[in-house]
Amino acid sequence: MNRLQVEIFPCLVGVTENIGVLVHDAASGATVAIDTPEISPILTALERRNWRLTDIFSTHHHPDHVAGNLALKEKFGATIRGPEKEADRIPGLDIAVRGENRFAFAGHTVDVIDTPGHTLGHVCYHFPDDGLLFSGDTMFALSCGRLFEGDAAQMYNSLQKLAALPDRTLVYCGHNYDLDSTRFASAMDPANALLAERVAAIRANAAQGRLSAPFELGLEKATSPFLRPGSAAIRASLGMISESDLEVFTELRRRKNDF
Repeated sequence: MNRLQVEIFPCLVGVTENIGVLVHDAASGATVAIDTPEISPILTALERRNWRLTDIFSTHHHPDHVAGNLALKEKFGATIRGPEKEADRIPGLDIAVRGENRFAFAGHTVDVIDTPGHTLGHVCYHFPDDGLLFSGDTMFALSCGRLFEGDAAQMYNSLQKLAALPDRTLVYCGHNYDLDSTRFASAMDPANALLAERVAAIRANAAQGRLSAPFELGLEKATSPFLRPGSAAIRASLGMISESDLEVFTELRRRKNDF
């Protein structure tokens, strides 16, 4: 199978720090945008690579993820997929998708994963044969999305679904919150040597203006406090030795909000 090409670039810099993502199949010429946070950087990236947009996969309805849907659809005739549970809030939606749906993009299998928490209808897109996950605002490097509509139990369960994918999966997330997340993760898990190495790498990338996405899921599972609520070290940092994993996760998300 032809290897997919992925282009990432910053969007809404200094505002919401989104990460724009284009996925291209050279054999067919098909190109999909994972969310459309800002039109200009998307058009610039398309022109730079000489790609034509054919599809848009929306992860959820927030404006910083669907702002460019209508203009890009009008310009390119792109087909827009998005979560069925938010169908009335995804501009230009053509095809509604839900968890356990499977479809093909230019011959590449795409699995839809329901990941409520950040919003009630949030979905992620997994390309199992290509080892790619587009996690939107469910999973970030060393962190996870805020609970704007869902609750902690929903987000915890959603992250568990993603964590069950193969460790070598490359994760492309929707925002660049890396530096803030490194500080929180380090405070929660200060003795984690692998985390310390990752923090150093993320900070070095940031100093040179580089994004740290994508990241391997296995590394995320070993370093993100939100995927390790059973860790004795993290529980000690929180003073929560005997509580359930969900209770620990809930407290981590609460503290991250105030960090």
